[in-house]
Amino acid sequence: MFKFLTGKPLWIHILTGIVLVFLLIVVFLQSLRWITRHDKTLTIPAVTGKSYADARKILEGKGFEVELQDSIYNDTAKPLSVLRQFPEAEAVVKVNRTVYLTVNKAIAPLIEMPNLEGLSYRSAEIAMTQYGLKLEDTVYRTDFAKNSVLEQQYDGERIKAGTKIPQGSLITLVLGSGLGHEDFSVPDLVGLTYNDAKVLLESNGLNVGAVMPAVDPNQYVGRQSPEHFTPDGRVNRIRQGQLVDLWLQPEKPVKPTVPEVPPTQGQ
Repeated sequence: MFKFLTGKPLWIHILTGIVLVFLLIVVFLQSLRWITRHDKTLTIPAVTGKSYADARKILEGKGFEVELQDSIYNDTAKPLSVLRQFPEAEAVVKVNRTVYLTVNKAIAPLIEMPNLEGLSYRSAEIAMTQYGLKLEDTVYRTDFAKNSVLEQQYDGERIKAGTKIPQGSLITLVLGSGLGHEDFSVPDLVGLTYNDAKVLLESNGLNVGAVMPAVDPNQYVGRQSPEHFTPDGRVNRIRQGQLVDLWLQPEKPVKPTVPEVPPTQGQ
């Protein structure tokens, strides 16, 4: 064997070595392509909108790996349906590529109700969008704060800020419609309980303003502002939507004597 090798010219040995190296490179590249299946590609099917189970079955049937990347909540999509996929549909990739899916949560997460009262209608809309809430309806109430949120309601009841409710819940906003155009007599509230005074005000399209020292449904109105009478004995006038401040006391007050209206000249 040694004699066979040493008996050949040098250039033959060099040429033989070059051929062997070339063959080794070709074999290596061919085996690499077979191992990595570099020439084998597939088109990713569209699975958004399908259930997670169906999407996984379709992708794995095509030779892809599937991994759940995230779960978020979208109240317009079906529970556990695929919201996003990566790579996207129609992308051409190698086989065994992992496809990452984002699915819709089965149950809406709870969020804290924001405080919308006192905001303008536009600001309240923006805040509701940020919190993932929806506007169910708008109701107008006569109030000087036109287009300002007077109340926020959920399921027909006033809801306090911070209350836990499902994301995507429907919220009704009570908005101020501004002051009425016609004026009328200020109702006489002195001697009424707070609850009776509140009902009388609301029935006339008026609103309770400040209450001193504090709201107590069983206490009596001892004083109001504006008062029923002016200092000269005339009946005060007011427009719908205005506020009436109340001063409460434990004992029922003795109503003051109605001041006499001074006679006009010529009488």
